[in-house]
Formats: sequence, structure tokens, C-alpha cells
Amino acid sequence: MDLTSIYILVIAFGLDLLLGDPKKLPHLIILFGNSISLGEKWLNKNKHQLLKGAFLTITLVSISFTVPYLIIKWLHACNFKSIATVFSVVMLFYCLANKTLVKEGYAVFNTLKNEGLEAGRKRLSWIVGRETNNLNEQQIRIATFETMSENLSDGVIAPLFYFLVLGVPGAMAYKMINTFDSMIGYKNDRYLLFGRFAAKLDDVANYIPSRITALLMLLVQFKIHGISFVFKEGKKHSSPNAGYPEASLAFILNCQFGGPNYYHGKLVDKPFIGNNNRNIEHDEIKRVATINYSSSILFIAIIIGLLVFFQHV
Repeated sequence: MDLTSIYILVIAFGLDLLLGDPKKLPHLIILFGNSISLGEKWLNKNKHQLLKGAFLTITLVSISFTVPYLIIKWLHACNFKSIATVFSVVMLFYCLANKTLVKEGYAVFNTLKNEGLEAGRKRLSWIVGRETNNLNEQQIRIATFETMSENLSDGVIAPLFYFLVLGVPGAMAYKMINTFDSMIGYKNDRYLLFGRFAAKLDDVANYIPSRITALLMLLVQFKIHGISFVFKEGKKHSSPNAGYPEASLAFILNCQFGGPNYYHGKLVDKPFIGNNNRNIEHDEIKRVATINYSSSILFIAIIIGLLVFFQHV
């Protein structure tokens, strides 16, 4: 990478903070989702679902890396460097979801406060996989914070990490992996075999970013002494990764996450993360939003420092 990568990084991140996910523009993730859906309908039937699911995952992830790589390489070879930079900025922008994540968190909290419990449940259902019909106010706020911490990793830190390691193609390949997991990475009758490879690949891809996210959250709140708590509580989660950002936020807020919830009609008895089962107050959404933004900005600064360092060694 040269220093152009810094411009790409800063501009893409700035666009995400400014625009979020523009509703009127075609979105990369919609294209990814449509590709996965089409492939799943074509292949997920009859025998060998595990192999077919692995084939589809490997194929689309490879395409999501190779196509932008070749486009960028071709543009540079044709001396269209400015166009290559613009293309890279747009693609990385599509890989980031920080503003949308925070915006959705505020939307749940404000809907719950201003429109009541039923409206809050419905608004929460837009951003979580659990059933929300019977959740109380406390459970709605907890679910929102769990989602905001977990998706800080999936939606911001992880794509930035793979941008650092593999450039824009790496960030796009990660988003394809993550989209696969969100669509077919479920342990139900339809996806148990077909989505298993995608789910495991997502676990591997998020292993390092999830732990980086947890550390960043502690750093921006000057609570690095909570690292032992995070690694003790984080491993309680059924996911090998999601528990670490959740444990970090639970430590910072001195609260408790987790516990049993219904998913697709089945009660899942998740362990608790943290010990203080206190009530979450409405205004705490401001602190969590600040943690999300400041963690992202800190990681941007770290990436810039690393890019500059590697440029001069």
C-alpha cells in the first residue's frame, strides 16, 4: 500500500459518518445478498448440501475479492489512478456501517421512549434476530446495546482490519463472508448443513477483529484494566467472537447482557455476561454511541500510523 490508502481510508470513513447508508443509492450489500439468495435457491436442495454451501461460499467470496482487485489493477495499468482511487473510496464506504449502526440504536431507544413498548419492540425487530414480541423495556435496551457492540466489530472494525491487511478487495471479501453468515449461518433445518461452512468461515474471519474491538472499547473509556473480565466473560457466549465486544461494553457500563431469548420460535438459554443486573437508562445510548465512534476513530488512527510506518521501512 502507498499513502493513497490513507486518503481512501479517511474519505470513505468520512462519507460513512456523513451519509450512512443512503436509501436512494444502490448498495453493494444488496448485490451481495441477491447473489447469495439466488445461489442458495439454486443449490440448497437434494443431497450434498454441505458441499454445495461450501462451493457457493468459496465462489462468491473469491469473486468479491478478485473482481475489485482486477478493476483497481486495470485502472492503474491504464494510468487512471484518480478513477481507481474514487472506485476504492466508494467500495470501502459501502463496507462500513458505523453511522447506520448508531442511528438504528438511537431509533430503538427514542421509539421506546416516545411511542411506547409495542413500537419499541417493533423497531428493535429491524436490527436483531431474536423475537421481540414479549420483551420488556429493559430487555429491549439490552438487546440494542448487544447489537451495537457486536456490530461495531462486524460493521466497522473488521472491514477496516481487512482493508489494512488486503486492501479494498479484502474489505469487500470480508463483507461477503459476513453477509453469508447473516443470511444462511443459522442452525435450523434449512441452513444447518448448507450454511455451516459460511458460518465457520465467518467465525474465523471475525476472530481477530472481535478481540481488537473489545480492546479498543476499553481503551477509549480508559478501562484497559477490564481486559481480564472481557476474556473471562466473552468466552461464555455461544459465538466464539460476539461475546468479547459485548463483555467489553458490559464492563464499561457495569451491567449485564445475555440470558435466555427466543429465536425462530425456540428458546435459546444464553449465559449471562456480567454480574450487575441493573436497569439501563435511556440516556446511556449517548455513551454507547460515543464508544462506537471513538473506537472507530482510534482504529483509523492506528491504521494510518501503521500505513505510514510500513511506507518508510
